[in-house]
Amino acid sequence: MNLTAATNTDRKPAGETLLSLRNVTRSFGSVTALQDVTFDVRAGEVLGLVGDNGAGKSTIIKIISGMFPQTSGEVILEGKPRHWSAPQQALSAGIETVYQDVGLASTLSITANIFLGRELVKPGLLGRMGFLDNSAMTKVAREDTAKTGIRLPHLETTVGNLSGGQRQAITIARSMSWARKLLILDEPTNHLGVHEVEELLRLIRHVRDEGVAVILISHTLAHVMAITDRIIVMRLGQVVAEHSTRETTTSAVVNDIVGATEAEIARSVN
Repeated sequence: MNLTAATNTDRKPAGETLLSLRNVTRSFGSVTALQDVTFDVRAGEVLGLVGDNGAGKSTIIKIISGMFPQTSGEVILEGKPRHWSAPQQALSAGIETVYQDVGLASTLSITANIFLGRELVKPGLLGRMGFLDNSAMTKVAREDTAKTGIRLPHLETTVGNLSGGQRQAITIARSMSWARKLLILDEPTNHLGVHEVEELLRLIRHVRDEGVAVILISHTLAHVMAITDRIIVMRLGQVVAEHSTRETTTSAVVNDIVGATEAEIARSVN
C-alpha cells in the first residue's frame, strides 16, 4: 500500500463519468436537508463542492460514503445503482473519505491507525494463525507519511500525543493510500500550516493524475480555485451552479454561494 499502489486495472479512463447523483433527496423528519441533487464526478478530476454552512455538502458526502442512505434518488457508481447500508460497502467499492473530525484511534500508534481494519499478516503459517506483519506495515507507513511532507515523530508514537496538523496528515495519508476510485476530502486544510497546505495540494494533484477522482469540500476558495477542475455550488440543500474552474472567478462562485449578483452585493456595501 502506498500513494501509487492502488490498482489501476479497474479504473475508468480520465474524463469518464465515475459517480453520478440523480435527484438525491434526504430528509430528517420534517426537515429536507437535500432536494433533488444531481451532478457527476469524473475519473481523474478534482471536483470542488462548495457552499455556506448548512448548504448540504456534508450530507451529500455521508450519502456517497455510506454513512446513511438517501431518502430518494440514485447514487450510481460505474453505471450501477448503489444502495449502501454501511460505510464498509463504500470502502470496499474504492471510496475513501477524510472527515472534518479526523477519525483516528487516539490510543493506537501512527502505523496502527494507517492500517486500522486492514492489517497485514505475516506470510505462511504465521499469517494463517493471525500474526501481524508489523515490520511490513511500519515500512509502508513510513513511505506513505513521508509523502505528505508533514513532519511526524516515530511511527510507534501514540496518536493521542500528536498535534491537530499531524493527526490530519495521518488521516490524509491513510485515505490517499487506500483510495482506488474516489477520494473525498472534507475541509482537509483545517489545522494545517502554509507549507503543509502546499504539500496537500501537491498530493491531491498526484492522486488525480493516478486516475482517482477527488471531491474537495472547502470554505477556502483560494484552495478550491487552485486545485479543482470543476466546481459545484450548493445552497440550502440544492445544486445552484456548476463551473469549469478555468472559466470562472472567485467572485462568481461567491455570488452563487450567497445567492446574490455582483450588483446586489455592491448595493449592500454602499
